[in-house]
Formats: sequence, C-alpha cells, structure tokens
Amino acid sequence: MRPHEFAELSAFITIAEERSFRRAATRLNLTPSTLSHSLRALEQRLDVRLLQRTTRAVSLTEAGAALLAEVAPAFAAIATAVDGVNQFRERPRGTVRLNVSLLAAQLVLAPRLGQFHAAYPDIVLEVAVNDGLADIVREGHDAGIRLGESVELDMRAVRVGGSQRLAIVGSPDYFAAHAMPRTPHELQAHRCIGYRQISGGALCRWQFARDGQALEVQLNVAMVLGTPGLMVDAALAGIGLASALESTVGGHLESGRLQRVLDDWCPPFAGFHLYYPSQRQMSAALRALIDFLRVDSGSASGVPG
Repeated sequence: MRPHEFAELSAFITIAEERSFRRAATRLNLTPSTLSHSLRALEQRLDVRLLQRTTRAVSLTEAGAALLAEVAPAFAAIATAVDGVNQFRERPRGTVRLNVSLLAAQLVLAPRLGQFHAAYPDIVLEVAVNDGLADIVREGHDAGIRLGESVELDMRAVRVGGSQRLAIVGSPDYFAAHAMPRTPHELQAHRCIGYRQISGGALCRWQFARDGQALEVQLNVAMVLGTPGLMVDAALAGIGLASALESTVGGHLESGRLQRVLDDWCPPFAGFHLYYPSQRQMSAALRALIDFLRVDSGSASGVPG
C-alpha cells in the first residue's frame, strides 16, 4: 500500500467514526479541507461514493459501510501494534486527551500535574474543561473525569479521588437573619444558590440521605450561577445557602466565614472517577495516566497527594 493510500483510508475511517469532518480533523490534527481532499481522492480512486455529506450530517453509503467493516479492524490492530512498542521504551509517549469537570481539574489534576510531567515527560496531556456531560467518544477525547455518579454505564471507570461529601453552607450574616434549617424540608423557607446543568438545562435539586431515607429538594433560588466557585462566593456574600463539596469549603468553615447546616443529612458518596470507552483499546500513555492517578477503593476521603 502506498503512503497516500494509507492516509486516505485513515481519513475515511476517522470521518466515518466521528460523523463529522470537523471532529475528525481535530482528532487527526489536520484541517477539514485536507480531510475532504483525502476523501475525494479515495472515492475517485475507488470510483464509488463512500460518504453522504450535507451541511448538517455525514453518513455512510452502503459501499462506505462495507469498506469500513473490512478496514477499521485492520487499522485498529495496526494502531495497537504501534502503541505496543511503548513497552520497549523506558517511558511511554503520546497524547492523552481528557475532558474533565472544573472541580475535577482543580481537585484531581492540578495538584498532580507537575509530578505526572516529571514522571512521564513524553506524554502530552490535552485537557478540556467542561462541566457538562460530554460525549468523549464523539468529541475525540480518550477519557473523562467526573464524579462517579455522573459516569455513563457503558464506560469503564477507575477511581481517581477519595469519597466526597456535600456541605450546605451560609455566612454568619445570613444566619443572623435566618434560622438554621434542621431538616432538608426547611430549605423551602431559605434563599438558595442554584446551579443549572449544562447538559439538559435542568436546575439541579439538592439531594440528601439519612438512616436509609433519601430526599430530593426543589429549591427556592435567589440566584442561579454557572460554576461552583461563584456559588461559594455568593454564600460568602450572604446572598443565600450554597451546596458545595466539603473539600472546597474547608478553609472557609475553619475560619468561620461560612457555617454548615444539615451535616447529618450529607453522607459520603463516590468521588471522582476517570472513565474511558470499554470497547476501545487503551494506549500505553492513557494506561500510565490511570496508574498514576488511581486511588484504591478503600482509601480515605480527599484527593490523593
């Protein structure tokens, strides 16, 4: 096979998998026009149309589906074999593309970026921060990091952070004017700082549990904000009550700038997990990152240091 024929087939496979020239171009680090040229050259050489293209969608023709079924496994085997050479190097190399939430970036990645780079200087981390539930396969990412309860069921997940707890907090000035709630039901009488989910747009409800009883509370919101940091800032300003991860407000609680309520209604829950497609072959670079960040299920609360 001539080099340009290999490149044309690689372009075709990537476009077919991504169903998008733009996403395929990002994945291959090429321009969409270059991919379009490669696909046209392949179709002309085979004298058959492989993809149907509109302004909104890309789909396979019957001939394209047949070709993809034959060549995709072969290219995957080649990629696996090439990546397998990593085991003979002193250190693995390559690019790992991550899609992580803002809190995961701050609590899981940021404290360990320097250590990881020192251990694996030939691995390039490309991190996209997105608080929505991204489709990592569709968007060309190798893995994502989210709280365990947000990980899709068809993904493999590895724990990369200890258990977390929510903390319902308010400022002393706020509680000087409002009685502290004793049960989640009493939150209806309070001003709360809301958060709207990027995926789906629903206003997040606060969830509680105690003695086997689970509650989900619809909020009386005084303000709706888009990041956890802004929600804590609003609570510090006395605007209302905020729900935050305990690990992000510990300093404010110790200093007395925030006070905590409903502590007995906030049990620990699954912390951050790195997840990746179960059907995709794992690269040596991704495996190194997972092994570096992995936390045993029995480890204590908090983020590994």
